[in-house]
Amino acid sequence: MDANVLVLNKDYQPLSVCSVHRSVKLLFLDKAEMLHDYPDRTLRTVSEEYSYPSVIRLRRYINIPYNKIVLSRKNILKRDANTCQYCGAAYNLTIDHVMPKSRGGRDSWENLVAACDDCNVKKGNRTPKEAEMPLKRKPYRPVHITFLQSVMGSVQEDWKPYLYM
Repeated sequence: MDANVLVLNKDYQPLSVCSVHRSVKLLFLDKAEMLHDYPDRTLRTVSEEYSYPSVIRLRRYINIPYNKIVLSRKNILKRDANTCQYCGAAYNLTIDHVMPKSRGGRDSWENLVAACDDCNVKKGNRTPKEAEMPLKRKPYRPVHITFLQSVMGSVQEDWKPYLYM
């Protein structure tokens, strides 16, 4: 039982990642339902065979008061996979305001991207459209599970619809 299982709240919002062992307990206690399994894996007992869970949903809603990711330079670089969002370089990275601060741009997840020094200077006090420098990927507010998963490795294919990817 070496895989991880995505746990969704009753409203299908990503809640956490747990072990297969923990997810099986939740399923057997009827506290969760299985949404996806690993088709090539099974759990076996002496007399039974069960599906190997990949995504489960809790039957009761769990209220989590705070699960937002702090807006910081480190987290923006992590979201953007440590690459410039204009040219794809992975060195001399800094943070760029898509809509420049002097023109009303705010410090927000949707307005900040990782950029190399060269692209940041080249773009200057213009928008990407004005500078003719399209973004590789539109900036977004990350989901906390995405960050947790990035520490553990790549995101599994059947998790992507629930993580808005």
